[in-house]
Amino acid sequence: MAEVRVDPLSGQRAIIAGARVDRPGGGLHVEPAGPLDRESDPFADGHEDRTPPELYAVRPDGGPADSPGWTVRVVPNLYPALAEDSPEPEPQANRDLFWAGPARGAHEVIINAPDPVVSLAALTVEQVSTAMEVWRQRMRAHPEAACRHLIVNERTEAGASLPHTHAQLYALAFVPAMIARERERFGAYAARTMGGNLLADLVQEEVRRRERIVAIDDESVLMSPYGARFPFQLMLAPRAPRLRFEDDGPIAAAMLHGALQRLARRFGTYPPLNLWVRSAPSGADHFCWRIDIVPRLTHIAGLELGAGVNLNIVAPERAAAELRDS
Repeated sequence: MAEVRVDPLSGQRAIIAGARVDRPGGGLHVEPAGPLDRESDPFADGHEDRTPPELYAVRPDGGPADSPGWTVRVVPNLYPALAEDSPEPEPQANRDLFWAGPARGAHEVIINAPDPVVSLAALTVEQVSTAMEVWRQRMRAHPEAACRHLIVNERTEAGASLPHTHAQLYALAFVPAMIARERERFGAYAARTMGGNLLADLVQEEVRRRERIVAIDDESVLMSPYGARFPFQLMLAPRAPRLRFEDDGPIAAAMLHGALQRLARRFGTYPPLNLWVRSAPSGADHFCWRIDIVPRLTHIAGLELGAGVNLNIVAPERAAAELRDS
């Protein structure tokens, strides 16, 4: 039987209709990505002149900026959505109906490794850990931002314009509505429970129930969220709550690497996916960072776009069980 579930962190509703995956044409299949052409790859080691001048890099053996020998490299986005000097738009006569402001902030590309691979899962755990430490450093580099949103898009189907594994950091001058709503729900939960942390309590209850847990280690928990909006959606949360990902503490690199490898084993290849780091925005006194992983296995259609309600054809309990065994 289908049911409507509410995600406890965002308040968003999703219809969980697990029987639909067995309907004709409802199966989930992923085609392997095509080969990555190193010669045309601007993110390959030795092609530093094909990107804007770097902002930051990890070079274990030293060396000048914009030279080979790096393990993680950060450059401005060549086609930025945000800029520190974004001009003020022309004012509109009726600002109640037509408001616009400057798109100020920073938009960076973090090249996760010099290896010409399409997924973080194809790197070693140590490489993923090094990349995530740079994610954290670059988020710290923008303390003035109202919200720091770090994403990884893997494969064209998930919006990646270049196949070489990389992350993008948006340092926003505003808090997006979805993230502001989560901030409000964390605050309201703390008020109701005399200081309780919404995500920490959710993790504790999910671990007790076990039905949606995929993996647990000393640093983190991997689960299929109760109100998952997409098939095989995953959430990685720290064992000990911490406001911001960029603060000192464990970053759960081994768990993230393992989660992506589980998905690759389940589908026989690296699936297209979107990944983002949710970290406390400005004004959040009660929050906890997490990482969301959304494989792009189905299409977003009229229900999702028109009503804001997702139809998930794989129950989170089934997804968790399959990934535990992957």
